[in-house]
Amino acid sequence: MPGAFQKRAKAHPNGNHEQDAPNHYDGPSDRPGSSSGQPRPGPSRGGPPSNVSQPAPPSNAPGQSGRSSSRPRSAAGPPSAGGRAQLRDPARDPPKKGGKKDDKKDEEKKLPRRVDWGGNLYSYYSNEPLMTRPGYGREGKNIKLRLNSHFLVDTPDARYFQYDVAIDDDKLKRGHIKAIWNSAQLNKQIPGGIREWIYDGSKLAWSKQNIEKEVHMDIDLDEEKGLDISKIADENRDVHNVFIRRSARIDLANIYAYLNGQIDFGSSVIDAINFLDHLIREYPSKQHINIRKSYFDRTTGQKEFISGGVEAMRGIYQSIRMAEGKRMVINIDVSHTCFWSKMEFHLIINQLSGHMNLDTMGYHWRDRKTGKTNNLFLTMNRLKRCNFFVSHRGRSEKEKARVWQVHEILPQTSEEFTFKPWNKETKKNDPPISILKYYQKKYNIILEYPELPVVRCTKKDVVFPMEACNMLPGQRYPYQLNELQTSMMLKFAVQYPEDRLKSIQAGTQMLNWANDPVMKHYGLRINPAPITTNARVLDPPTIQFDKSTFAPGTKGKWDLRNKKFLVPNKAPLRSWGVGILTDPTSYQKQGTPNVGQVHAFIQNFIQIYRGHGGIVETTTPLIHEPLSDPAKLVEALFFDVGNKYNQRPQILLFVLPNRAFENWLRIKKSCDCRYGIFSQCVLGGNVIKNTPQYHSNVLMKVNAKLGGATSRVVTKGPSGHFNRPTMIIGADVSHAGPTIQAPSYAAMTVSMDKYATRYAAGVQTNGHRVEMISSRNLRDCLIPLFREWVTTVSGGRWPEHVYYFRDGVSEGQYLNVLKYEVADIKEIFDEMIFVGPGQTRPEMKFTVVVAEKRHHIRFFPGKAGDENQNALPGTIVEHDVTAPFENDVYLCSHKALKGTARPTHYTMLMDEAGVPVDVFQKMLYEHCYQYIRSTTPVSLFPAVYYAHLASNRARAQEDIAESERRKRDVFNDPSKSTGQPEVKPLLPMITIGGLPWGMWYI
Repeated sequence: MPGAFQKRAKAHPNGNHEQDAPNHYDGPSDRPGSSSGQPRPGPSRGGPPSNVSQPAPPSNAPGQSGRSSSRPRSAAGPPSAGGRAQLRDPARDPPKKGGKKDDKKDEEKKLPRRVDWGGNLYSYYSNEPLMTRPGYGREGKNIKLRLNSHFLVDTPDARYFQYDVAIDDDKLKRGHIKAIWNSAQLNKQIPGGIREWIYDGSKLAWSKQNIEKEVHMDIDLDEEKGLDISKIADENRDVHNVFIRRSARIDLANIYAYLNGQIDFGSSVIDAINFLDHLIREYPSKQHINIRKSYFDRTTGQKEFISGGVEAMRGIYQSIRMAEGKRMVINIDVSHTCFWSKMEFHLIINQLSGHMNLDTMGYHWRDRKTGKTNNLFLTMNRLKRCNFFVSHRGRSEKEKARVWQVHEILPQTSEEFTFKPWNKETKKNDPPISILKYYQKKYNIILEYPELPVVRCTKKDVVFPMEACNMLPGQRYPYQLNELQTSMMLKFAVQYPEDRLKSIQAGTQMLNWANDPVMKHYGLRINPAPITTNARVLDPPTIQFDKSTFAPGTKGKWDLRNKKFLVPNKAPLRSWGVGILTDPTSYQKQGTPNVGQVHAFIQNFIQIYRGHGGIVETTTPLIHEPLSDPAKLVEALFFDVGNKYNQRPQILLFVLPNRAFENWLRIKKSCDCRYGIFSQCVLGGNVIKNTPQYHSNVLMKVNAKLGGATSRVVTKGPSGHFNRPTMIIGADVSHAGPTIQAPSYAAMTVSMDKYATRYAAGVQTNGHRVEMISSRNLRDCLIPLFREWVTTVSGGRWPEHVYYFRDGVSEGQYLNVLKYEVADIKEIFDEMIFVGPGQTRPEMKFTVVVAEKRHHIRFFPGKAGDENQNALPGTIVEHDVTAPFENDVYLCSHKALKGTARPTHYTMLMDEAGVPVDVFQKMLYEHCYQYIRSTTPVSLFPAVYYAHLASNRARAQEDIAESERRKRDVFNDPSKSTGQPEVKPLLPMITIGGLPWGMWYI
């Protein structure tokens, strides 16, 4: 007799499904057939459903679709012709400070992005100072450690002059502009010449010379090259108009006047720091490959080939900033970037294609019958805009030295592409000839791979066979690395402190400050000795488990042997099952365990879970027969488990044969958006090994998804670090790689217990590369999470203190965080609080903190560190490299297992609650021990760490077919980008079973 959990019998074209009987539950309906991703109408909810372990009503019953419009995700809103309206990022258009419109516009254009401004941009744009440092922490052990930073020793007292530079053609390339600036004609026109000038390559220049008279002249590059001007048509002449005028007087004393509180932060300080920034990078940028703030040596730089025609190179990073202690500081660190390798084009394509047979590769880039190109051809177009040279025999040395640029890869072979060569003797074009025959006729070269497509250059009517093109070295690789390349890049980049210091010292020698002619000319000196600063090591906390505690000390790690989870799963694990995914493309099947091995794994899984305090009722869960289709496996396992136990599955485990992202993505999409079920993926290789350590690692995630918590830190108060109802919110926005036209994903997490060990998360698309979270996303993510918090955490009380931790924003976006995001959150909460007659509206105080990991400050404690000379967990720095006035701190809360530890930079933007310094720093540090899926303290405050996980996890809920996603993300072609892509809302997540209110993203 069939159970109450029946599989659907027949699907209708419109996506609805027939039921076998009126009272039989057939699970949630299929995802919406429309591409808009609109949630179906459903009841609002404040807390998790009370019937988590009970059969739910039919999915097509009125008002019970299983999708709730109040789920913690931004609603899609009304559909439009373009799907969803494009979001504007206020961070890209900061509000202008009051004053003369034209003058302020000019000043804003001068703000250099390469300078670390700290909180000064906030005060500049808002007319208000950012929150200042209330004091310094005192708790912990005092130590001294070295920093990868140097003080400026001598700042010249002389005054310098800034000039505006305008060239008539804004579309000129960098090399063309450089030729104009270095021309003898301009050098003669400027009194004293321009050899000692500093030029940013765009619109600004600096000099010691005070030239009051404007320079306005034409630069004839044809004449500069010694060409016969009479033979060049007027429309083809290379003549440009240059205009130079003095725009500002630079006084470096203004920097120290600001640091001493004598003047406000304004244009005089900005101009002075901008000048120093260009001064320290003027000479190295001409000697080395310059990418933003990093420099790479063309000849002696450390390199490593990482496959795919790509090599990783180690260089040196350098930036200037104002710092605590009224000093100017130079931050120096190693830097790593990927470049194209110096190889022939056809060999690069061979590697990008996965090492396809060279002899047959030419037959695989298009369909031989229809001629339609495929993904391999899209991969070949990654060569667009690359510079190359052609050096085969028969070409003169001048021809071999000439540099060409790829315009496109043509869908024609060397045999198919024909042209009419110019005959110098007859001064006419010869009859059409193919490139294949031309090379044989002129150079006596028989092309080895004539089936490959040809390369068209940016110069008109110039085409080369692919095998004749050699990649010019030193060109940055702009595409996202694949899994193998990422792994090799990380191995190359990871360096322990001692090795990193050696690389920094080598990079400092490469910069050669002492002999930098530009720095000498302007009288600037940098102390060659790195800064030694006063730091503290906070006392490590004690970890609380169920009925035991553990003190990890400064080791920064512990294990789960003989320890029970702080909170086990809420409901006994009764309805669950295991699915085995096979790989139809693999012949060896090494990653796919057999049913016997899976059964042994599950028995060990249950035994260890019970040892950790887990409550398991079903000890022989359903193990489904292996399938190769992820979606079919999820569907079959979901209904088979439901029918067997007459209950919605609580969690499904999936055994994967490999790390293929596509399989994981399809499983998570089905579980999240089609069935609303928690899921956990494990690798087949680890199932075969069946080690206790692996089980414990997986069980921390499984227990969290089932409503439990691993551990917390021991505190004096009954509510952890909080003495009043406190809510912690974390927020992050993740963006796709630089060449991928995927949407940005905003994520918000909210603490869901009084100790802040568990967090729920809401996610939604947030436009394309939009960093500020939209008002609609804030509202639709936070409202249901806020209701859940009031219902289940505080017992109906409103939060009196709200921490808002924001990840991923730069100093220039601090104003936008407060003006847009925090203001919206306050408005949302204010609207939700109901105040009855005679009642007083509760006061809700906010503390706003930005957490930043993308910086280059590193600690080198030497013997005061761990066995690898890394900083101990709890190491905190407040001096010498922190902001001059703002309330910021660098905290190393974790133990670096590999490489050099990177501290997190926390900046407090607002503190209405007046949290004491030591209390705040202790909370930051100790909460890193509460990360729910780890037995080590983590490097980032958990609220933003979880938001980062959730924003990345949102990719599995994107409303896009897998074939389209691969075409966009893997075989992307940035040259065909036409503005911002359409951004759809995410597919709605099923709410039956409480999935959106659990830790589904772990």
